[in-house]
Amino acid sequence: MGSFTLIKVMMIIISTLIFLGGAKLLGIGVWVTVDGKSFLNIFGAVSAGAVFHIVNVGYLMIALGALLVILGYLGWCAAQKESKCLLLIFFLAIMTIFIVQIPGAVVALVYSCTDLAENILQPLLAPVLREKYGNNQDVTKTWNVTMKDHQCCGISGYSDFDNSFYKISTHGYPPFCCKSNSTTPCTQAAAQHAGVQGCFWELVFCIKQYAAALGGLAAGVCTLELSAMIVSLYLYCLLERGKASP
Repeated sequence: MGSFTLIKVMMIIISTLIFLGGAKLLGIGVWVTVDGKSFLNIFGAVSAGAVFHIVNVGYLMIALGALLVILGYLGWCAAQKESKCLLLIFFLAIMTIFIVQIPGAVVALVYSCTDLAENILQPLLAPVLREKYGNNQDVTKTWNVTMKDHQCCGISGYSDFDNSFYKISTHGYPPFCCKSNSTTPCTQAAAQHAGVQGCFWELVFCIKQYAAALGGLAAGVCTLELSAMIVSLYLYCLLERGKASP
């Protein structure tokens, strides 16, 4: 009797935590998806698929977060009503989500805990900046915002624009490379004198920030889901054996 009551209370608590965790997961998924799209423009359409699996994970987190909110409520109802049917549905649904969620957590943690991002970003960024900056509106706008907000220039510096579409068409460098907002052309001498740093490490930091937020939360939710599966299955077995209170 006491064991059943304890498991029932644990089921209610875990269901509540799943509901809150799902809401948090949903919010972070929206954040990464909305803000992450701007980073896709930095990489361009060709390289985006190779690098930004994290954005796709953002969509996955939105879907999983919404499902966890629903399932958290379902688990709470199952415990309150002592319903074997609802408990079984809850267990199977949580197990399915748990299996689907693991790859997303692994991908995000890999990006945040290793040097993988640092090793592949620069080779992918260089051709996009050289060919599409000044030629593609979305890429140009996103890079302009990035360089303005972080007070940086290019990937590693102004030299990234040498032989670029922008340099050939304007005969100069972006004004951010000269710390200038005027219409005066940013020449090589002026850019060299300004000494503006590249944006590479800022981009790496932002990517790892997204990945750490996703991976950490996903890992925590996975642990919570595992606990929910154990408790719900145990409660189901107690009900099956007829140990519920009259």
